[in-house]
Amino acid sequence: MLHVVLLEPEIPPNTGNIGRLCLGTGTVLHLIEPLGFSLDDKLLKRAGLDYWEHVQVRRWSDWAAFLAGQAEGARCWFLTTKTDRVYWDIQFEDGDYLVFGRETRGLPAPLLKANVLRCATIPMAAQTRSLNLATSVGIVLYEAVRQISRRAG
Repeated sequence: MLHVVLLEPEIPPNTGNIGRLCLGTGTVLHLIEPLGFSLDDKLLKRAGLDYWEHVQVRRWSDWAAFLAGQAEGARCWFLTTKTDRVYWDIQFEDGDYLVFGRETRGLPAPLLKANVLRCATIPMAAQTRSLNLATSVGIVLYEAVRQISRRAG
């Protein structure tokens, strides 16, 4: 089972759409606080449609609590525009965590620096600063699903 981790997400419709992606792929969604919205937000629920109640959501008070709650050796991949390693060059494995940052700022620089060998990016044309968070999660998540299902036969 794969895991999508949103570190301090800010925009409820993005999280709602990501919840739908997670449900559709059998992926656990981890939300690390502070959140920029309430989980009762009507925009979150609208984007998640009637699927939201079925999404496997785990909330964490902060990054340290999230890390403490994971098994030793859990593989986290940090998605960022601040690296040259392309996501499709990673050999994803069942159980991997795909970590995405805030819509407005991405992942914090100290976290990226501490995990430089686990960072990956989605290539974009030079004039594009970034992609929508839900779009980015969909791109990387489905590549991971494709790789894992291909190896499973």
